[in-house]
Amino acid sequence: MYTRLSKLVMVLAFALYASLVVFNNLTDYNSNFTLVAHVLMMDTTFPGNQGLWRAIHSPVIHHTVYGLIIGTEIVIAVLCWLGGLRLYRSIQNPAAFNQAKGLAILGLTLGLLLWFTGFMAVGGEWFLMWQSETANGQQAAFRLVMIIAAILIYLTQADEAQQI
Repeated sequence: MYTRLSKLVMVLAFALYASLVVFNNLTDYNSNFTLVAHVLMMDTTFPGNQGLWRAIHSPVIHHTVYGLIIGTEIVIAVLCWLGGLRLYRSIQNPAAFNQAKGLAILGLTLGLLLWFTGFMAVGGEWFLMWQSETANGQQAAFRLVMIIAAILIYLTQADEAQQI
C-alpha cells in the first residue's frame, strides 16, 4: 500500500509541477518566449558557426513554437492529474492500480518527449542551444528528463499485494 501511495504522490507532484510551468508560461509569457525566440534565431550561439543556416527569424513561427510548447505542457499536466485520480481511485487494489497507470504513463512520456526531444535534441543540437551562455535550457531540461525517467521506471513496476 505504501508503495502505491508513493507512486501516486510522485505522479501528483509532477502534475503540480507541470501545472505551475503552464501557469508561469501563461502569466509571464515573455520570460520564456524570449528564450525560445533566441534559441530559434540562434543569435546567442557562437558567432559565425556553420549551423546558422538553420536559424528561424519569423516571430510568427516563434510564437507558434512557444504555443505548441505550452499546449504540450497543458496536456502533460492534465494527463498526470487524471492519471493521479485514476491511481487514487484504485489504490486499495494492486491489480486495479496496475491497470490505472495508463494516463500517468502517457503524461510522463509526453513530458519526456517534450523536454528530451524538444529541448535537448531539437533545441540543444539542431539549434545549437548548447553554444549559448544566455539562452540555454539544456540543464533544466536534463533535470526534468531524469526526474520523469525515475518516476516512469518506478511507476511502471508491477504492484502486488504485500505479504505481512
